[in-house]
Amino acid sequence: MSDCDADPQIMVWAHRYTQNPQRFEEQMSSALPQLIYVEQVAEKYDVAGEFALLPWVESQYRPVPGHRNLPAGMWQIVSSTARVIGLHSNRGYDGRLDTAASTDSVMRMLHDYYDNLHDWRLVDYAFNRGEFGMQRMVQQHGLPPDEPAIPKLPVPRITREHLTKLLAISCVVREPERFNVELPTLAPEQHLETVQVRQGMTLSHAANSAGMDTDALKRLNPALQTDNVEASVPGYLLMMPRRNAEQLRTAMQMANDQDMMASLSGSGSTPTAAVFADKSDQDDDGSSTPAKSHRVRTHTVRNGESLWQIAKNYSTSVNTLERLNHLHGKALKPGQVLKLDNP
Repeated sequence: MSDCDADPQIMVWAHRYTQNPQRFEEQMSSALPQLIYVEQVAEKYDVAGEFALLPWVESQYRPVPGHRNLPAGMWQIVSSTARVIGLHSNRGYDGRLDTAASTDSVMRMLHDYYDNLHDWRLVDYAFNRGEFGMQRMVQQHGLPPDEPAIPKLPVPRITREHLTKLLAISCVVREPERFNVELPTLAPEQHLETVQVRQGMTLSHAANSAGMDTDALKRLNPALQTDNVEASVPGYLLMMPRRNAEQLRTAMQMANDQDMMASLSGSGSTPTAAVFADKSDQDDDGSSTPAKSHRVRTHTVRNGESLWQIAKNYSTSVNTLERLNHLHGKALKPGQVLKLDNP
């Protein structure tokens, strides 16, 4: 997208962001794990790299709670938009605050916006103002020329300023020396990782098993509103550094192995396995149902679920689910039964 000198207001906001270099560097360092995660997802969806900095404009990557139906999460998503893009919420979980789920949904949405609008500047306008409003505006006025960098369409001032801010923070990242700041770096082992959770557990036990502080794990997973981590939603935990993620994976595997050994020997569940009790094979009344490996696994779509969430929960891919269920881009419907694997 446009560089630093494309519009005077870009430089105005770039200087505002960096007027206190030390504070800017501290803020950027604090946000870096989330920023890098967002950038990786943006690349996955072929979204312009500047949009990895969009949460800086919205919230500086902070998981803002959505009180009284206000926008929530680092993307500042309202409830109606969350439902449209498949972010699930209940009393114990708010997908808008889920770094992984919200980022994937937003990047998919931005990619779709670009397919319809063909201009990344208009994609930003659409994120701030709404896609259908921008489509109507393009129908009335046509696509804007490359110049000026901030398109002169009849949008609210706050929408025009939103794009200016995005280009401004992008300007700082592109040319940090111009603003007397140094950008932080993050070693690969400090990057955020998703750890699949196939057994229900408490957040505090997960933290203990991972060898990390419970509050630190809560900060990485603000979407969880209680101490319980369910295998269904979200089905994973975000963790860093890598050694703690690997430690939790090992602990869960050991518990699973002990449970299998106890089952084979007929001695019942072990204490360790009970802590990681798998709830995926329970009936609605809480009673257990023996696993039947010869049957095709299925999942019944719940209201607000996305294909990405379902794929994550069952450790499969979106492409696999689309192929098995002949979806090919079709929207999911509540109550729809999906095959999870081949017969």
